[in-house]
Amino acid sequence: MKLTVAAKKSLQFNKMRNYQQLLIWQKGMDLVEQVYLLVASFPAEERFGLRSQLTRAATSIPSNIAEGSSRGSEKDYKRFIEIALGSAFEVETQLLITVRVGLSSPPAAEPALGLVREEQMMLQSFLRRLGG
Repeated sequence: MKLTVAAKKSLQFNKMRNYQQLLIWQKGMDLVEQVYLLVASFPAEERFGLRSQLTRAATSIPSNIAEGSSRGSEKDYKRFIEIALGSAFEVETQLLITVRVGLSSPPAAEPALGLVREEQMMLQSFLRRLGG
């Protein structure tokens, strides 16, 4: 039985739906873990400030990848990946702020910065594959 181009594309799209098998989701989870390790050393008064913003932004990356996988259309899925990419740039900025204001040192922030930059490139590549 021959599949139409639309059917092949649909099957390919549905294969991507198992978000836990996506490397972008796995890297996002690694980034969340790294961010939580970094902010553990922040002073208590930062609990509701940059620490909270940074952990929420990092958490939103794999969360949006997962949520997008539940969407019925490729357009909706792509939008959630775009949101995850925006969050990745937000995390990078917040990590740079932690260094600038002295909440972390460059060597302490580097593991998370390296992961978030890798995640950004992977998300951009994934968006291109989705046609964006």
